[in-house]
Amino acid sequence: MPAPLRLRLDGDALVQNWRTLDRMSGTAACGAAVKANGYGLGAIEVARRLADAGCRDFFVSNWQEAAELAPLGLTVSVLHGVREDDMPAAAAGFARPVLNTPTQVARWKAVGAGPCDVMVDTGMNRLGISTDDIAGGLLDGVEIETLMSHLACADEDSPMNAVQRDRFAALSGTTSAKRTSLANSAGIALDGYAFDLTRPGLALYGGVPRPELSTIRQVVRPEAQILQRRRVRAGDSVGYNARWTAEDDTEVAILNLGYADGYRRHFTNVGAALASGRVLPVLGRVSMDLVAIDVDAARELEEGDWVTLDYALPTSAAASDLSQYELLTGLGQRFDRVWSVS
Repeated sequence: MPAPLRLRLDGDALVQNWRTLDRMSGTAACGAAVKANGYGLGAIEVARRLADAGCRDFFVSNWQEAAELAPLGLTVSVLHGVREDDMPAAAAGFARPVLNTPTQVARWKAVGAGPCDVMVDTGMNRLGISTDDIAGGLLDGVEIETLMSHLACADEDSPMNAVQRDRFAALSGTTSAKRTSLANSAGIALDGYAFDLTRPGLALYGGVPRPELSTIRQVVRPEAQILQRRRVRAGDSVGYNARWTAEDDTEVAILNLGYADGYRRHFTNVGAALASGRVLPVLGRVSMDLVAIDVDAARELEEGDWVTLDYALPTSAAASDLSQYELLTGLGQRFDRVWSVS
């Protein structure tokens, strides 16, 4: 049954974004983070398109995500490593674990398992073994494909970036790793952070974490269907808690969209829809399933017509005070996801 809301996904923009990041990565290979269901777009469709474009390294969070990609036959790394419960999946060989803790390393060694990746903490204090663990011989005998770390402040001009880069560079030759990888999307825009492999995520999908990535193209355009048209008289209010009151008689459309779909309450009185280039402001509080918009500028719109939400990630993040990551990964399952031909 067709849904009353859909995501228009630009496959060509996705591929072009990867090619831009690949070019910016210089001699380093450019992979793709497709965790969280391809940042909400659909991991299988994203990975297939990027693989066709030449991407050879893919990153997910857990083994369930890896299993969903297994039919594509790609090289997939599982960023959260391997729990005891994950060992049967890991033994199946459709993905490599990124080992994060001494316990995970011991678990992998105990079964005489094959190639893996390893995360080392260089200052973020989130996931990863320590440099002291490496110096102490923790990774001796481990067949490492990629040694990686993760930047904490790459979207800022922070001195911590250089500290992490230098700590990571100092590990060169201390393990059996064939490759090294540090840069995420924002890190690709920094000079000297690419190493052998970059791991973009946000910028693939239209996010712009640094000004140097301003040529990144928008990929996701939510669309919603008009459920009802009404005329709100001057002095009357719209929505919960009467957060918007009409100064003049106003033509209003009610959309089949709300915070249950990831269109957050943060867009109350600051979001907008678009119709043939005309801006249609959100009126009042965003509800669970409904949003009101001002259609004075597009009075031809009727019940059943579709409008596009203004959802360019950098500007939407600034307007809503939400991160670009949240705006992407929060898009719900009630959307039909419709890909353009790439």
